[in-house]
Amino acid sequence: MRKNIKATSMKLTDAIQDYLDKKFAHIEKFLNKNDDSTMCYIELGKTSNKHKTGDIFRAEANIDIGGKVLRAVSEQSDLYKAIDDMEAELNRLVTDFKKKKESLSKKGGAKVKKMIKGI
Repeated sequence: MRKNIKATSMKLTDAIQDYLDKKFAHIEKFLNKNDDSTMCYIELGKTSNKHKTGDIFRAEANIDIGGKVLRAVSEQSDLYKAIDDMEAELNRLVTDFKKKKESLSKKGGAKVKKMIKGI
C-alpha cells in the first residue's frame, strides 16, 4: 500500500509521521502489503485558527482499493485523538469490505455447486 500524506495549516513532524505509520500497520495487515495498486491519501490539519475553544484538528483518509474508495474523517481537539478515531473507522470499513468480498465469493461458489448438482 502506498501512502500520500498532506498537512494543511500545520507542520508534519517525524513524531506524527511515525504515529501514522504505526496506526496504519493495523490496516495494512488486512490488505495485501505488497500490492502497489492500493493507494491511501491522508490529510491532517487544523480546520481554523479562530476557534474560541482552542484548536480543532482534522484527520481524513481515503483508501482506493481497486476502484472502491473507503473514506474516514475525524475532528477532535487533539491531533492524536483525531488520528485514533480515523484509524478505528478505517479499520471497521476495511474489515467490512473484506467480509463482503469473501461472502460474495462464497455465494458464487454455492451457486456453481448447486448448478453442478442439478446436471
